[in-house]
Amino acid sequence: MGWLYAALGAFAICGAAFDWEFFMNHPKAQFVVRLLGRRGTRIFYGLAGSFLVVVGVLMAIGILKS
Repeated sequence: MGWLYAALGAFAICGAAFDWEFFMNHPKAQFVVRLLGRRGTRIFYGLAGSFLVVVGVLMAIGILKS
């Protein structure tokens, strides 16, 4: 399960870093875009993705339990 979280986090980081249209135009992301703006949303998803990667790796190597 940890590697899945890490992969989802990496996807979020890539979506934010490369400013993917399909990622930012998703209906669930539109709420964050309206709230924070496009740049703020990219920062938010980059930070959230980084958190998911760290937690996922820690779960995968057994430091954190799910």
